[in-house]
Amino acid sequence: MRALCSQWPALAFFALLAVVGLVIDPFWQSLLTLVFFYAFMGMTWNLMMTAGLLSLGHALFLGLGAYSTAVLSQTYGWNPWLAIAAGAILSSIIGVVITWIGVRFSVKGVHFALLTIAFAELTRVIFDNWELVGGTGGYFLKAINPDTNRPLESLRGGTLYFYLAFLAITVAGYAIVTILMNSRWGYRWRALHEDEEAARALGVPALRSKIFVVAISAGLAGIGGGVMAMMQGSLFPDSIMGLRLSIEVLIAPIIGGLGSLFGPVVGAFFVVPLMEASNVLGQSTGLFGLNTLIYGVVILLVITFLPEGIWPRVVRLLRPRERK
Repeated sequence: MRALCSQWPALAFFALLAVVGLVIDPFWQSLLTLVFFYAFMGMTWNLMMTAGLLSLGHALFLGLGAYSTAVLSQTYGWNPWLAIAAGAILSSIIGVVITWIGVRFSVKGVHFALLTIAFAELTRVIFDNWELVGGTGGYFLKAINPDTNRPLESLRGGTLYFYLAFLAITVAGYAIVTILMNSRWGYRWRALHEDEEAARALGVPALRSKIFVVAISAGLAGIGGGVMAMMQGSLFPDSIMGLRLSIEVLIAPIIGGLGSLFGPVVGAFFVVPLMEASNVLGQSTGLFGLNTLIYGVVILLVITFLPEGIWPRVVRLLRPRERK
């Protein structure tokens, strides 16, 4: 709890966002909801990176959570809360299986990243041809009656509801990651990231540590996928667990500051508005691919001139002032 109390500026920032969400219009609520989604998913991806586990198929865990929540609640009539919990558990199990295979056969670094891509693409192909989830035609949630709907029971609501929902899981995710990174597990993960052989020699249980961090990361990603499924109302394998989403998820923490607690949040506040602005500019000019070009060039400039990320540079600039 002491570590969490030290993060009071971030928690105060989240509290301010909760108040702001009550007064802004639906457009900004929707935009910030997307920011919270990428911030939350960036935290889950960043957590794996602290142990030196590079995942390029992170959308797999998100997609499993999304489909599990949607199918169990809509087709089988499960309580949405239980459906989200089941999706998180399934995502954790699959993450543990991937990690065990990687450690068992000494798959590390880029090769582990390729392993996550292989599992993600294999699962996507299975879902593309699975009738239960609609295949490539998509899975659609039933419409709700706004007059009788109870958001806290159905986990479905309007723009403000999902704004607060994603803000809540972002704050919860931030708190969990902060506590874990300041525990003995966090020090073990950092040791494995820096030098796995030396960490093993000092008695760090590598397999147990890696399995634990992936289980937490994948489970949280599954929760994010479940909430996303309830918000979107429709699911397609290519969009919810495709490689493109896996890449988009890792951009925010890289831009914000890889390995830092608040970096994914800062990165999401930079990346999502840039993404939306470039899309609007591309559509208004009618130039095909202009949005992708602008988006890529700006991100390339940030990585070139701020290789450590935005948030670490801000912290470095503020520290001399704090000393004075």
